[in-house]
Amino acid sequence: MRRALALFLLIAPIASAQRNGTRTAPDAPPANPIGVPYIRENYTKFEYRVPMRDGVKLFTAVYVPKDAASDARTYPIMMTRTPYSVRPYGADQYPASLGPSEFFTREKFIFVYQDVRGRNMSEGEYVPMRPYKPVKSGPTDIDESTDAFDSIAWLVKNVPGNTGKVGIWGISQPGFYASAAMIDAHPALVAVSPQAPVTDYYLGDDSYHNGAFMLAHRFSFYQGFKLREGDPTPPPTQALPFDYGTPDGYEFYLNMGSLANADEKYFLHKHALWTLNVQHWTYDDVWQSRAIWRHLHNIKPAVMLVGGWFDQEDLQGPLRQFQSMEKNSAATPDMIVMGPWIHGGFSRGDGDRVGNVSFGSKTGLYFREHIEFPFFLHHLKAKGDGRFPKAYMFQTGMNEWRRFDSWPPREMKPAAIYLDAKGKLAWQQPQTAGFDEYLSDPSKPVPYIGHVLMGVRNDYMTEDQRFAATRPDVVVYKTEPLDHDVTVMGPVSVDLKVSTTGTDSDFDVKLIDVYPGDYPDYDAPAATPGVPAALAARSQPANVIHLGGYQQLVRGEPFRGKFRKGFERPVAFESGKPDRIAYRMPDVCHTFRAGHRIMVQIQSSWFPLTDRNPQKFMDIPNALSTDFVKATERVYFGGADGSRIELLIQ
Repeated sequence: MRRALALFLLIAPIASAQRNGTRTAPDAPPANPIGVPYIRENYTKFEYRVPMRDGVKLFTAVYVPKDAASDARTYPIMMTRTPYSVRPYGADQYPASLGPSEFFTREKFIFVYQDVRGRNMSEGEYVPMRPYKPVKSGPTDIDESTDAFDSIAWLVKNVPGNTGKVGIWGISQPGFYASAAMIDAHPALVAVSPQAPVTDYYLGDDSYHNGAFMLAHRFSFYQGFKLREGDPTPPPTQALPFDYGTPDGYEFYLNMGSLANADEKYFLHKHALWTLNVQHWTYDDVWQSRAIWRHLHNIKPAVMLVGGWFDQEDLQGPLRQFQSMEKNSAATPDMIVMGPWIHGGFSRGDGDRVGNVSFGSKTGLYFREHIEFPFFLHHLKAKGDGRFPKAYMFQTGMNEWRRFDSWPPREMKPAAIYLDAKGKLAWQQPQTAGFDEYLSDPSKPVPYIGHVLMGVRNDYMTEDQRFAATRPDVVVYKTEPLDHDVTVMGPVSVDLKVSTTGTDSDFDVKLIDVYPGDYPDYDAPAATPGVPAALAARSQPANVIHLGGYQQLVRGEPFRGKFRKGFERPVAFESGKPDRIAYRMPDVCHTFRAGHRIMVQIQSSWFPLTDRNPQKFMDIPNALSTDFVKATERVYFGGADGSRIELLIQ
């Protein structure tokens, strides 16, 4: 929803991840907004309450090109379903733009925006990521797939001037609703694009990553996203911001104490969505029933999945959906697109950089004009040749778009880099076994960036890691300078041999690209989103970016050790006894250039990106301050079973 105001409402999680950490409007307005006068001149707005099979009515705003009436032209429908509001409300109120981008607005479609069940002006009960029901015994058995089906059936029958073809897109939570719509899809639905979709809250999306709770994002998000009380009503024009009492996010979350204190002090046991998140800390039926990827079988519409390599919220969502569809819906004409973007960054702005890292071209604009628009144009209006690759990937490091007929590419070969003595990463398995150790103190957790503000900074996934490399509670391993380019495409797999003197511990792993010391500086536009103010203040002139020796985060993931045997059943460590942790991090498409080094950092806290582990085997959401204890962590290297990182390389 590319409107100056309503973009926030469509992809509200973005707002909780700004550099300043506040729930404000996105860093940049929608790219080239067309403006209210143009929309008003070319479209007529209608508001409907569309009935579902169980009698609940969903508020739906429809924008029809004026020449559909004056010239008897017909247009396909472009639809999005959202929990964030379809404002502006009122048949005489118009937004600044329509559709995924200005290209759609000028081409002309019938644009449909719908408040999902239980949100804002729609009737019914809101259920977050409502579980899909494979078997339905009657009209009261509803889910988001039936609501999408019923809505489309009503629209193609009742909205004049439509061609009978429908496309659906959505970003973040609306991406989940797009995914749900393509299950048991209405025949009129011919093209779907889940973009940065919430796919599985527990397995790598917003709430949990490998058992670790994504504290700062969830806390910030739920300060502004709450269940509606009473009858359908528009959301407040402007909500009062939460008063953190300090600009220092590290201080705020450390002073908060345990997760139990968050509820006691701030949510007052009245926020059902926060409670849902923290009470279900294993991969139980609550989360498994909401995992939409489990139901992507025999999908009929054409599908374009979209994600960002630096998505700070839902990086895993499009990758997991793609893997599921390739396995269970092989006949579906599907495509995955991954670019160098933060959460939803492809939908606005130039996309030429994230934080301090430049990509040398306007990747966001390229996506909107040359990938997204042609996809819907072909399937809805039969324009273009329809020749789309299976995977359309931006290769960071080389900074170029690549097309592949499979993902990961078939030509990639498995390889491993091994942790070794004296902080080395080796391409051959070391013969001599040993270990490194560090003291993990929950009262002094490792920050996820050098200067922690509120929320989650949206560019942290390219941030310089030198601040962490010098800490005594972070172990560091790196290769010699590379004598040739090393390209990694596909998942990054972690295989660690570890021990702890506690009975539970986190082991967070970061894969890092270390730039040469003589890497040239470059000038960043002063107004470009993503340049940390603290860095700009240090620079002379203010917008010079210094990348000599930069340690760019390429991929990083936490892992809560108690879940090493499975996310459904936690298991305690035996104090001091070596054990194994193995997991896959989300895919990358990155080239480590000749002269660079590959680095791995391992630590046991990543604060306040994730909550602190008491390092005692227990129900962490109910931990007391006295439960948090220091633990000595060991990472073992060398020998037949030493720690390693597995990659797919060219």
